[in-house]
Amino acid sequence: MSTKTVWITGASAGIGEALALQFAQDAARLVLSARRENELERVAERCRQAGLAADQVLVLPLDVTDWESLPVAVQTVLDTFGDIDLLVNNAGVSQRSLCKDTDLAVYQKLMDVDVMGQIALTKAVLPHMLERGAGHIAVTSSVAGKVGVPLRTGYCAAKHAVMGFFDALRAEVEGQGVYVSTITPGFIRTDISRNALAGDGSAYGEVDEDIAGGMDVNECAEVIFKGLRSKKREIPVGKGKEMAALWIKRVSPEALFRITRARK
Repeated sequence: MSTKTVWITGASAGIGEALALQFAQDAARLVLSARRENELERVAERCRQAGLAADQVLVLPLDVTDWESLPVAVQTVLDTFGDIDLLVNNAGVSQRSLCKDTDLAVYQKLMDVDVMGQIALTKAVLPHMLERGAGHIAVTSSVAGKVGVPLRTGYCAAKHAVMGFFDALRAEVEGQGVYVSTITPGFIRTDISRNALAGDGSAYGEVDEDIAGGMDVNECAEVIFKGLRSKKREIPVGKGKEMAALWIKRVSPEALFRITRARK
């Protein structure tokens, strides 16, 4: 990857940070984006410690819901590195609240961050890739993009939308040299539940039992890294019962509906 430019959003923590380190170890040029510049600088230093030169890492603070700023960000990357070979849309936020207790503003934020933000940045990068006839776009969806579970009505809706958009985009652009990958994690040990939105929009502030017992984030990043290098169209990653749900949904939706109904 030493001649490739990889742009990762949501790079300040969790899967994004772990994935940045995977690419750093493979000598890719990195663009690290998220809202928290101080955390991005911390991740950038870890990437340099992994072997990247200072000029191989660009810290580019970004709010994916500020859609008007995205074309300027794309031009900054192009001015710095010349090309964008791989865009990993990894920014996102989750939810922990029953539908009846969830403000509409929470649903709006989930859609803006998890769906529209990914679409907007992809649309800003796509013309460059189509003009080159080469490129790779990935998005971090979720098992929740295929399976509906309690306390995540908005999150599941957003991730289902992400799967649909990027599957359709793949059908449009793959014949023009642009690859599209959907990453489908299960329970991964990150702060996703702690940072999730409660019904009133505040931080949930707790670590789910499922998340606490999930796959190590570095192991997760290694699976994703290998999948992206081989240009897999869909990259499921996890080790728990939630991964079996993907299979059950295909072969017996009614059985899965009974299982999810029993979850609290």
